[in-house]
Amino acid sequence: MIDWDRVAELKSEIGEEDFAEIADMFILEVEEVIDRLRRTPDPATYEADLHFLKSSALNLGFAQLAALCQTGETQSAAGSAESVRLGEIFACYDASKTSFEAA
Repeated sequence: MIDWDRVAELKSEIGEEDFAEIADMFILEVEEVIDRLRRTPDPATYEADLHFLKSSALNLGFAQLAALCQTGETQSAAGSAESVRLGEIFACYDASKTSFEAA
């Protein structure tokens, strides 16, 4: 679910204090998109939204979330946005966030 090697690498690169700030910013920005998708899903924005979520997730080591977003982004780009499984993405984000915050 979480690529802990990526987390350790990022902490090493930027330091513990800056890592905490980046992690907080990640959570805020990602939750803004997740909340919007939960409230008012718009298949026309899925490709861009999932690309943003994928990139953010990769940067912070949320590997499983990134993979799900990649799949959804690809589906959306191919004209199959209706097949994107947002519920699975939301559940993965929630579980990943819980795991990340617990560690």
